[in-house]
Amino acid sequence: MRLHPAEMELSLGRMHRLLATLGHPERALPPVIHIAGTNGKGSTQAMLRAGLEQTGARVHAYTSPHLVRFHERIRLAGADISEPALVALLEEVIARNNGEEITFFEATTAAGFLAMSRSPADWCLLEVGLGGVLDATNVVDKPALTVITPVDFDHQEYLGDTLAEIAGEKAGIIKRGVPCVVARQAEAAEAVIERAAARAGAPLLVEGQHWHVGTEHGRLVFQDETGLLDLPLPALPGPHQIGNAGLALAALRTLGQGEAAAEAAMTAVRWPARMQRLAPRLGLELWLDGGHNPAAARALAAGLAALPARDTVLVVGMLANRELESFLSPLKHAAKVIAVPIPGEPKAHPPETIATAARTLGLKAATAPDVPAALAEVAQTHPNARVLICGSLYLAGAILSAESAR
Repeated sequence: MRLHPAEMELSLGRMHRLLATLGHPERALPPVIHIAGTNGKGSTQAMLRAGLEQTGARVHAYTSPHLVRFHERIRLAGADISEPALVALLEEVIARNNGEEITFFEATTAAGFLAMSRSPADWCLLEVGLGGVLDATNVVDKPALTVITPVDFDHQEYLGDTLAEIAGEKAGIIKRGVPCVVARQAEAAEAVIERAAARAGAPLLVEGQHWHVGTEHGRLVFQDETGLLDLPLPALPGPHQIGNAGLALAALRTLGQGEAAAEAAMTAVRWPARMQRLAPRLGLELWLDGGHNPAAARALAAGLAALPARDTVLVVGMLANRELESFLSPLKHAAKVIAVPIPGEPKAHPPETIATAARTLGLKAATAPDVPAALAEVAQTHPNARVLICGSLYLAGAILSAESAR
């Protein structure tokens, strides 16, 4: 991180140059499933991984950002990359880059490609970091499958101000002749994705057209032209996970996987900081989520509404490049917002800025110096409340790190 800037600078030129000096590891990966979208990428990838691993397959996975340790970003055949392997790979990338300009994400993605090309596996799951067209992961010419989760507003400074522009960036992962599984989209986004697929001659499998997912009698029901699946609900809580589950199931079916893989995708999936229930503290029911954009906030609101009625207090920390009111607006039925800083993150909204935005929406709001102090305040003012800690994956990572140290 000292050597390379962490700022986002979307381009593929630097990545192609570095990969060439490394012998093109992106061309030696196992069959790739490339996943883009605004929300749900990580959850969908985790369900896919659970389903594929149930079959005995060895599965690599690349995701970002990490929550507690960087090593979470690179999973090799079922386990996070080891510290010695990561150090050696980063040193190799730095040496071969020879002082040329490169970003942190590009360098670490190249290290991930090296690791995954050198370790045997049956599948490789790649999650886009940002956008799609110019994302550092978008260098695989012929993936086995591409997947697009719901497209919504996020990172407009890089991806565009309209849903159509953002969808165009996400659709950049579509490759000629490669099937693409697509979640239900807003009309503007779906039209852009359909045009991109038509230009590339890529078969589309779109939710609501080619496959359907829903719930009946406490079960998940998925149907496509192959037939119907009656499965347990996904282990990840929240109504929004039904759509993610359908997307993962459609991908598994496209890859030729059977019912056992589909059931494992629902029951064996684990993905922290997505409506994750934490151990209670101070008599409070605690939940954690890393969602940080309006679509994530709407999913959180639906998730909270599905729980038994109870006063809910939001403990919120957010990065400075996130829009506060658009995130807080879907959650304005909360009893209170307590704004906190994100530990070790200088580019975060000051707590008072978050609290001011909450008050603008008619929410009661206060600030606290950290999450423990916020929980202590909730215990005094709203005993037995439900607390949702949210607003940033970086805040979620700090919470999980503290939880593991307890």
